[in-house]
Amino acid sequence: MLPPLALALAVAFLAVIPEGNLLLALKQNKNQPKQLLLFIKIKSNSHVTLSSIPGDLMYRIASLALLLTAAFPSLVFAQSATALTSNTAPADSKAGKTFARAAKEFEDRKYGLASADFRKADQLDGGHCVSCQLQAYKSAKLMGDFTTAHDEATLLMNSVVTPEDKAEVHYLIGDVCLAEGGDRIFDKPFQDAESEFHAALELQPEKPNCVYGDGLALAHLHQYEKARERFKQYMKLSSPTDLQYAHAKLFAVQPELARKRVAPNFHVVAMDGSPIAMESLAGKVILIDFWATWCAPCMKALPHLREIAEEFKGQPLVVISVSVDNDESTWKNFVAKNNMTWLQYRDGGFDGPIATAFNVKAIPTTFTVDTDGFVQDRQVGDGDIETTLKRLVTQASDAANHKTLAEIR
Repeated sequence: MLPPLALALAVAFLAVIPEGNLLLALKQNKNQPKQLLLFIKIKSNSHVTLSSIPGDLMYRIASLALLLTAAFPSLVFAQSATALTSNTAPADSKAGKTFARAAKEFEDRKYGLASADFRKADQLDGGHCVSCQLQAYKSAKLMGDFTTAHDEATLLMNSVVTPEDKAEVHYLIGDVCLAEGGDRIFDKPFQDAESEFHAALELQPEKPNCVYGDGLALAHLHQYEKARERFKQYMKLSSPTDLQYAHAKLFAVQPELARKRVAPNFHVVAMDGSPIAMESLAGKVILIDFWATWCAPCMKALPHLREIAEEFKGQPLVVISVSVDNDESTWKNFVAKNNMTWLQYRDGGFDGPIATAFNVKAIPTTFTVDTDGFVQDRQVGDGDIETTLKRLVTQASDAANHKTLAEIR
């Protein structure tokens, strides 16, 4: 019984990723038999329990899960940004327990603790635990610790075997270099990124995420013609429905635009049940407001935000308030009491996925995103944002009118 259980545990924690996925988790406590818990991760900060299965049925499901994931890894990793074919969980029992603790910390968005425990699990397992190293990389990257993320990806490179996995790790390193470059004013991170993407493409010449990343790196290095070719190549390799496809199409014409900051993509469900995703808002101006009920400056800025939402009603502007409140009921009651009728979402803290993606460190903070998904303005505090909004909304309205006339003709 133990080998399949250990493998089921491996399957469980290989699926701990920031975005939606199937998650199998093995639970053990003093008073209950081992149970296989089946989850479907709906959002990066929530899950729904489908079933808790005790007894010998659990063993059957565990074995079935092993067979399915061995034969069809895409069933588990279909939505994962990183799928390494040589992904292995810790074999050592102490390492497995530490890994389980780290996985829970990751789910709770305690990325610093998770990163440390994933690294500890790797050490307990002899330094060859691919799953430990991959999760340590993800944890470090999510909290902006690019040095640790880079180190973990380097360990991964020594642990993986296949050319496909090595290409993926080159991509991970390149992606960290790009992220680091966004916070720097010199070329070194982009040079390193371009080198890593190039190495990945030597192994997998048609790896779309590397082609796109290489285009970004080349654009930041002012090598615009090479960048243009990369974006054209990406368009041939990807689907027109992809959010990056629209950006690649734009960058292929004006590669210098790739140096601008693109708003991070996210998929959430608002308080009223409305789905919110950046790609679904293409063609509209977006005002994202980070705030909290306990924030006095946010309370002072609230009437101003309400005026903006009212002033631009019916125009191509979407206002999204993202709360960093921890308590859901306090947040909901405040929104209802203060008649905040525009889109509302609770991120749960400064370590929430959206706040982290936008690197929000203080509130209130607003981001104004144009119709192409570029961040045009960032304001900390209650600043003058109407001028930028009016300009962008007018441009969006004109573009929509021209498109309508072209369709009529």
